[in-house]
Amino acid sequence: MIDSKTMPENKPQTEKIVSAILATIEREREREIVSRRFGLFDRKETLEQIGELLGITRERVRQLEKAVTARLKATAEQGGLPGLEEFATLLVKELDDDGGIMRVTTLGDKIVKQDSRTEQARIAFIAQLCPALVVLDEDDLHYLSIGSSKLFDEKSLKKKVQDIVAAIKKIGEPTPIKAVAEKIGAKADGQTEALALVSKQLATLNGLWGLTKWPVVNPKNIRDKIYVILKEHGKHLHFNDIAKAIKDSDFKRKDVTTQAIHNELIKDKRFVLVGRGIYALKEWGYEKGTVADIIAEILRKEGAALHRDEIVKRVLKNRYVKETTILLNLQGKPQFRRTAKATYELVEDEE
Repeated sequence: MIDSKTMPENKPQTEKIVSAILATIEREREREIVSRRFGLFDRKETLEQIGELLGITRERVRQLEKAVTARLKATAEQGGLPGLEEFATLLVKELDDDGGIMRVTTLGDKIVKQDSRTEQARIAFIAQLCPALVVLDEDDLHYLSIGSSKLFDEKSLKKKVQDIVAAIKKIGEPTPIKAVAEKIGAKADGQTEALALVSKQLATLNGLWGLTKWPVVNPKNIRDKIYVILKEHGKHLHFNDIAKAIKDSDFKRKDVTTQAIHNELIKDKRFVLVGRGIYALKEWGYEKGTVADIIAEILRKEGAALHRDEIVKRVLKNRYVKETTILLNLQGKPQFRRTAKATYELVEDEE
């Protein structure tokens, strides 16, 4: 049998409970299979790895695992597994307070104050034996989670999660969970959020939910984080202010340098330099280019000469520069020609 380690007395002793449950299994080989397959004391092992260790086929390992787990569940239903009911009561209470479903990582942090893989494996193993609980195994779409069997079974859990994903896709933009709940006809926002947290297809940031591929709710790199900060503020910002906002944010990783942020602002086409060190989002209507480029585009669109005050007014909608900078460009660049007092037109290059 794999040796266990003593856990602090002030925490629910999952290792002690698991060891006691395993002790009810008479055969050493079957105890090894269960402990290794569920990763109760070390990393999880495959059927092939365990079969090679014990000198039996992978199919025989699978059969024994299934048979032993079924016996343990039957014993649990009769209240015959030591420590199970007490620990299951803690799990059920947490679930009842949080929408009836929770990721195992969160449960581990709340109940045993740890979220190590071994603790997660133990919690999931205990939950799998308890009639009051349902375990949703981790796959490409879902995180390892535990739910209340009063509210869900595995099939209904997956359907409810996918209904939420479909609703967010249909909404098409980051949205509060209340709007998602209304979209699917759910009565409780809390349960909708709890179910959404189970999905690997969804992410949330600043109270908004969306698909994980949407950077506004799931920024994966510096550029995405810059985009989120500008979007959240809704106005242009100096790169120093963007750096500070990232450091003060709820992003998982925010240890970025100001220089790295400035470099990404320069390279990404989503961002436009609108003043000295000041950036805005291109989607807000800003265009890249110098002050002279902006003046030229204004005159080109107008198709006629404009008074300098009007030119200044329009440029300042696109650039945060001093008025004197605009006037110097008007007076000093050959593509602009004065046609009357304080009035200028664009001199296009002749072919």
